[in-house]
Amino acid sequence: MGLFLYILLEILCLNDQLPYLDETLSIEERLQDLLSRLTLKEKFSLLSSQGRHRIYVTKGIKRLQIPPFKVTDGPLGVARHSSWFKKNTRFPATISLAASWNRGLAHSVGTAMGQEVRACGRHALLAPGINIHRTPLCGRTFEYFSEDPFLTKELAVQFVKGVQSQEIAACAKHYAANNQEIDRKTMSAEIDERTLHEIYLRAFRALARDAEVWSFMTCYNMVNGVYGAEHEYLIRDVLIDKWEFDGMVMTDWLATGGIEDTGSCVDAGLTLEMPFPAKYKVSSLEKAFEEDKFTEDSLNDLVIRNLRTMIRTRALDQDEFVPSGARNTPEHQDLARHAAEEGMVLLKNKGDLLPLNIEHVDRIALLGPNLKKKFGRFLYGGSSAVVPPYEITPLEGMKNKCGDTVRVVHDPAKADVAVLFMGLDHSRGMDSETYDRSSLHLPEKQIDLILETTAQNENTIVVLIAGSPIAMDPWLDEVSAVLNAWYAGMEAGTAIANILFGDINPSGRLPITFPRNLSDSPAHHSGDPRNYPGDKEKKVYYEEGIFVGYRWFDKKRIEPLFPFGYGLSYTTFDLESVKTKQNILVSSDEDIILELQLRNTGATSGSEVIQIYSRDLDSSVERPVRELVGFEKIFLRPNEAKQVSLKIGAEELAFYDTNIHDWTIEPGDFMLEIGQSSKHILARTEISYG
Repeated sequence: MGLFLYILLEILCLNDQLPYLDETLSIEERLQDLLSRLTLKEKFSLLSSQGRHRIYVTKGIKRLQIPPFKVTDGPLGVARHSSWFKKNTRFPATISLAASWNRGLAHSVGTAMGQEVRACGRHALLAPGINIHRTPLCGRTFEYFSEDPFLTKELAVQFVKGVQSQEIAACAKHYAANNQEIDRKTMSAEIDERTLHEIYLRAFRALARDAEVWSFMTCYNMVNGVYGAEHEYLIRDVLIDKWEFDGMVMTDWLATGGIEDTGSCVDAGLTLEMPFPAKYKVSSLEKAFEEDKFTEDSLNDLVIRNLRTMIRTRALDQDEFVPSGARNTPEHQDLARHAAEEGMVLLKNKGDLLPLNIEHVDRIALLGPNLKKKFGRFLYGGSSAVVPPYEITPLEGMKNKCGDTVRVVHDPAKADVAVLFMGLDHSRGMDSETYDRSSLHLPEKQIDLILETTAQNENTIVVLIAGSPIAMDPWLDEVSAVLNAWYAGMEAGTAIANILFGDINPSGRLPITFPRNLSDSPAHHSGDPRNYPGDKEKKVYYEEGIFVGYRWFDKKRIEPLFPFGYGLSYTTFDLESVKTKQNILVSSDEDIILELQLRNTGATSGSEVIQIYSRDLDSSVERPVRELVGFEKIFLRPNEAKQVSLKIGAEELAFYDTNIHDWTIEPGDFMLEIGQSSKHILARTEISYG
């Protein structure tokens, strides 16, 4: 009995004796103390998850009171786990968040997700996904922000800061060039150095340096012939050495199958293999270590990076020191609805049919395959799936809005207005992880339904529920209005109804170009499988280089269906004045200050997204016709005018110079274009650098 009490007393006093459990010490002090207490085998064990049925949980060390590190999928909310079914908020898809062009909203959504992760007892959220939209057919387009690296980084940085404000690790994924789902585990993305850095790594760089994200996830695919999990250039040379990243680097799930050498992963800087040990089995690590494939210093570096992330997320701290979090609160539900509303993009509004006046509509026909569909289902769409406590369908949202005032009918010929809820879903061949889309068009049955309806009712509105661009030939000219609603989360139906009936003025802008035809897009322009989906040698060549998205359309002078940054409003705006505070910059540390005055000239309150594009007039290398370098979302009441000051870092004028293997700004003149989209420029002004 005396021995038992002695041991119990020792355990209770452990926190006082061991510095690494002392929350008052610095992270680095705690790390060094803990590292000194680990055996070699314990260090090996910290480099992989538990496996089997615990594929989101790493191994702990009971001897040292190191608990397992627990992660959860994102980025639509806290995902997948059966014990959390119908308990967590399902937020709009990432592409919808990007369509809001609202940094503050991205921060708020990130904060809410961080709170929900904490409430579920997890330490990391596997989000955001920041791969660039190279092809509109990519099955995970809905999980990513944009075709543009600047818009991606601006919103993703704020999302990460929101998540990590709750002491939850965000995870920048999938590093890098995971731009298609077809053959994603065996394909090599063949990309030149400039394109890699300027387009596909730029947002990752911002998350490492500006957001100080705590973890990265490598990609399934190879980049220039080397798998992401063993890519020494991407992980060690760029991420760790150049960007000074000091956190966890984990694999995607089962992403080491094509890798032969354990030592190559260690040397590259991979710190964690998920979801169970293969290359990082303790026995494999012991063997590689005995064969001098890596040193203990290299091993210590990996262990420290994992433990640093654990300490940052309070994984080692006592419960009373850890925030409790919150999930599916009324505040989160309101935020989900607000985020959905801000992301919806009005694409067409012939004759100002929208917003609908509830007092002037007696009968409304509601039709379409997505009218009653719920998208929050287990694994529906892949690892991002969230099963919420409820999901308001378009039918429910419209019925709630119409009440007893408007009669809902099924025959469009007998209705004042017909609303068709069309689009895609998460079935194979549509918007889904593992698969790419089979077509840019809607299914034939949907096209037939649209044309049949427009033949019976000239006031036909199409609401698109999808996560990627859709070609609209031959039906666009036949309909009166098109609202792109994306995958809008658990409050989708309410948000859609609020937009259609004018309670909310649509303010979303496209974060991706909508092409008229698939062949207009850069990855598909040549029709050569080398460019997409890849050749027989499992290589896909990014021959378009830096000309992705609107950069390609501008270069080739191709008219898109709807351009990048496009979106209509129920009101009108006038840019009354634009001026720069200084016209000559001499340092990359300086800021360009644009001062403008914007007025709402309509009768409805609304938000405009002012977009700033730059054009290098004196470059020694080929550069895009225009590149997004700034934006601001501005809310105005009718006839209200605001003076707005936009700050643009001079570094946004830079390009990646392969001669020096770094970013550079060449002396010369630059044109700044102020617009409502990449195709609708309102004003121009010139500045000089150097």
